Amino acid sequence: MTEARQPRRRRRSRQETEADLLAAARRLLERDGVLAGVNLREIAAEAGVNHGQIYQYFGSRQALLRAAAADLVERETAGQDGHWDRPFAERRRAMFERRLNSPDLVKLEALLALDGDEELSALPRFDRTRRSLERDQARGDLPADADPIAAHVMTGAAQIGYIVFREIYARDTGIPLDELDERAARVFDAMVAGIVDGAGAESGAGAGPDSAADGGDGGGSSA
Repeated sequence: MTEARQPRRRRRSRQETEADLLAAARRLLERDGVLAGVNLREIAAEAGVNHGQIYQYFGSRQALLRAAAADLVERETAGQDGHWDRPFAERRRAMFERRLNSPDLVKLEALLALDGDEELSALPRFDRTRRSLERDQARGDLPADADPIAAHVMTGAAQIGYIVFREIYARDTGIPLDELDERAARVFDAMVAGIVDGAGAESGAGAGPDSAADGGDGGGSSA
């Protein structure tokens, strides 16, 4: 009696293999956290592919993690095209809420930046962002004399810094994390409102080295 032949497993396309690797990376990042490190052999085993295919398709560990981060961003922003039509303040608040809901993604991008990933982009849709900022000024959602790009960059940096350190801030202050998030969001809204209203533009312009002696704390980034 001849033994029944097992059906041959269908060979995955490159696109399918890449998708499986990204899905495996997402699952492991969600399970272990971004700070636990990413083992490429473990990702390959999770995806059911040969370890060498990671380098064949992505070229490096950084490239795989960058692709995983970009994939997460695309999934989160799917169907959010109306985002670009909102006024500056609404877009900034929506992004803050999105980052609060995806802290691991923010930490992953921060780790890639600290790892010196030269291909990482902090502004992957900058052309679209620029058009929205120009429209903001044209319709008065930002002051005519504002620096819209710097406003976008600095509010983004404030968001990222808070997300990365929020658990430490909560521990140091003794404030429950949910409460601190709410309070931070209110302060962030006030910061953005100051940009939108042009508040402090004149007084800030003349600030010089002596301003710290007049009440500034003079502290570093962790102050």
